[in-house]
Amino acid sequence: MCLGIPGRITEIWEDRGTRMALIDFGGATRTACLAYLPDAAVGDYTIIHAGFALTVVDEAAAHRTLTTFRELGILETEVGT
Repeated sequence: MCLGIPGRITEIWEDRGTRMALIDFGGATRTACLAYLPDAAVGDYTIIHAGFALTVVDEAAAHRTLTTFRELGILETEVGT
């Protein structure tokens, strides 16, 4: 399944000229590329797809989506929470 999943940026660093971030999906963390979001900051919620942060979303929308994904069992399948 191809989903864009919201997660919170908890850490940002540069790796060989590319901004990278640690993303928290409500318990599970993954690394994502911030190349498409040069202004993203720690604490922002972003939609992650295929290892790339695609857009910043507000916190309330991110929590609603994560709750729905959890209820449907999608979040566990996709990120292991």
